[in-house]
Amino acid sequence: MFGGGSKKTNSSTKKNGKIKNVPIVIKMQPVTESLKATMLSDMTEMPTVELGNYTLQIELDELKPEVKEIARKELRETPDVAREAVKELRELLKEETDLNIPLENDLWLTRFLRPTKFYPESARDLIKRYYAFKKKHNNMYENLSPSSERNIFQQNILTVQPNRDQFGRRILIIELGKKWKTDKVSLDEVFKGCVLFLEAAMLEPETQVCGAVVIFDMDGLSLGQTTKFTPSFAGRIVDWLQDSVPLRIKNIHIVNQPYIFKMVFALFKPFLREKLRNRIIFHGTDRKSLHQHMDPACLPECYGGTLDLPRIEGPQWLELLEKCDPEFKAINSYGYPKKVSK
Repeated sequence: MFGGGSKKTNSSTKKNGKIKNVPIVIKMQPVTESLKATMLSDMTEMPTVELGNYTLQIELDELKPEVKEIARKELRETPDVAREAVKELRELLKEETDLNIPLENDLWLTRFLRPTKFYPESARDLIKRYYAFKKKHNNMYENLSPSSERNIFQQNILTVQPNRDQFGRRILIIELGKKWKTDKVSLDEVFKGCVLFLEAAMLEPETQVCGAVVIFDMDGLSLGQTTKFTPSFAGRIVDWLQDSVPLRIKNIHIVNQPYIFKMVFALFKPFLREKLRNRIIFHGTDRKSLHQHMDPACLPECYGGTLDLPRIEGPQWLELLEKCDPEFKAINSYGYPKKVSK
């Protein structure tokens, strides 16, 4: 995902306390040699987005001191531990001869070591699960890129906050209630949109350390919409979140859910293990409950927050992420060999 520094919003862009009509300008900035090391493609430029006085950019910089301290306390990460873990993980992966991966890329290996607290065997197993899931669901991942999934962004039911929460976590918001037009966008498209966002998040060192939180906004969920959820879809999502995402998903907040959401959650419940189940928190319309976990200063007004930053709409994310298509193509080039159709 993307982030950046904010400036005081010009009052001329605000209406009734909400930011409106913010001009959007996308610029391409040269990728420095140090930043190139974090990427799998040979992109020489990365997009920077200016929304009025606010700037968004992909955060590939080295960890800030306070984030290094989080990494040390929570992930056992020190220069010595990281160096030895990368070396050992590389040796372990050399035995996986059927797996095509960027074995010599230290920062790529670190992406999988951070969510597994720098235990090389656990990181190897995560890498294998990550690519096994992709192979199993090849119909979801085949040529997956922002430019191939324009519809999910244009429907504007997925967005990432331009800011992080009080713990440095990315905030993904999924609105599957009144905004979701089931005749225009499928749940498979929603899944692929989430994959694209989290693949982008994996590029960011700070997100690798601090993780992400998800807000599911179910405001206006209808009975007709609940019929689109199936046990197979629920199983795939839970399998992905529990075992196949190399990112720390710290909490999943369910907000504005009507009573019929119980029917949907009943499909997911059998697949949930205790660790993930304990991270799913139901708030309904109780904003004080949500604020026990997320500081109002990092939340928009619709969730009882005081954040004074523009919302990044789906089409804006599309315009930004499409510039990164070469990186997504490079990501898709690795993994287990695909089955050849006879």
